[in-house]
Amino acid sequence: MPAFQARVLLVEDEPAQREVLAYNLEAEGFLVEKAETGDEALLLVQENEPDIILLDWMLPGVSGIEICRQLKSGVKTRDVPIIMLSARSEELDRIRGLETGADDYVVKPYSIGELLARVRTQLRRTRSSIAGQSLSYEDIVLDPESYKVYRDKCQVKLGPIEFRLLSTFMERPSRVWSREQLLDRVWGRDTYIDTRTVDVHVGRLRKALCQFGGSDPLRTVRGAGYALG
Repeated sequence: MPAFQARVLLVEDEPAQREVLAYNLEAEGFLVEKAETGDEALLLVQENEPDIILLDWMLPGVSGIEICRQLKSGVKTRDVPIIMLSARSEELDRIRGLETGADDYVVKPYSIGELLARVRTQLRRTRSSIAGQSLSYEDIVLDPESYKVYRDKCQVKLGPIEFRLLSTFMERPSRVWSREQLLDRVWGRDTYIDTRTVDVHVGRLRKALCQFGGSDPLRTVRGAGYALG
């Protein structure tokens, strides 16, 4: 399993397009959540914030433009990249989509290969770990390319699960991750593991990070999950 599996929220009301695109995204190793309406998309974002959103403009009920506006005005969701998908090809439509907050605008019909490239571009821009750049938090440094972690310049030996856990925490410091979200991100959606396994590996990660002294950088949020800082 790769160290990182980006979560994509695909918001598309046309079943055939939704399934074809979801299939291709999953074939590339992405974790895909699917929504048919804007209201459903907002609920999914609230439950489990995605790494990137593919958002159709023309949706039943709340339009994609309005969904984009709401997400980009939210403190917790404004940094999530949004690629707008639309059959509207006029320059004014593109401008409207981008000015609403969309990070990219793709006109239908589109090439699957090009769309996947645009997804990777947005993820590289927003997730330094995918781009192979080091992550740092206080005195902790994680280098995804060399697969090494340092705390106060001392190398910390981590197993693959603990490394992926720490990577996830360091991508979004202060964000609270539920056990279910960590299972999805670190172990994979199709892996059936008891949520108590998360507690075991978080405990191992804590022990490894604190072996040279220093305070525990991980925070337990009762009834919610875990966070870094």
